[in-house]
Amino acid sequence: AYVPGFFRGEIYQGKLKQICVPGLNCYSCPGALGACPMGVLQNSIADPYQQISFYVLGFLIMVGAVMGRFVCAWLCPFGLIQEWLHKIPVRKWKPERRPALHRNLTRMKFVILAVFVILLPWLGRMLNGYGAPAFCKYICPSGTLMAGWPLVAVNDSLRTLAGWLFSWKSLVLIVLLYLSTRIMRPFCRYLCPLGALYGLFNRISLYRVTVDWDLCTHCGACTRQCPMAVQVPEDGNTVECIRCGECQAVCPVDAIHCGFKPASRQKEGPLA
Repeated sequence: AYVPGFFRGEIYQGKLKQICVPGLNCYSCPGALGACPMGVLQNSIADPYQQISFYVLGFLIMVGAVMGRFVCAWLCPFGLIQEWLHKIPVRKWKPERRPALHRNLTRMKFVILAVFVILLPWLGRMLNGYGAPAFCKYICPSGTLMAGWPLVAVNDSLRTLAGWLFSWKSLVLIVLLYLSTRIMRPFCRYLCPLGALYGLFNRISLYRVTVDWDLCTHCGACTRQCPMAVQVPEDGNTVECIRCGECQAVCPVDAIHCGFKPASRQKEGPLA
């Protein structure tokens, strides 16, 4: 991380910014050394002087095909912040107890991917000559937390320029931070377009969840432990699985394996 950026209120502009990192990593974050794949993808769609970036598309496909949503659990700082907040001892909400509601909410991240990451930047390019990275501009809470707030805090000029859009994004972030105390990873579950994109590869990725059905007792411990409310034995490689390994850690009979090469005695579940 570019630590001096937080104290100086400046953005690192070195050559490393030409390289994408796998997780949400706002380009404008004072500590960011690399670029965010969602930001690069939106800008390549919105900019009439660029073609769609095959570099970032290839990067996203490669990461997804190898690891699925592994990045969400292990490499995303905003996911970690949500987990920390969820440890606060307040009453928890479990939307998954209402399956229809939970199922519809999980679809929202695909709507955001299609509309804010792809459609709106493209429409802006077609109608106005130049589009905007709509997800970054109007929604991204990670960018607000790691870029917007730090930069505004140390730059007097930015504080005077901050308007309704900064206030709106701050409200989105505050709501999500609050929801994180009640719901495990609400942004990851319901809103993250990068997680939606990586999740499309979960069923074919090299890193997989496998269940030995000869050992599984269907005790439900893995499903109760899962931060994404995945029905692990039945559908361990669903779009929602973030490859965190909690199911493997809690299984009392060692029937679950998470990794690149399943143990020889283990088999895929019926829906995997």
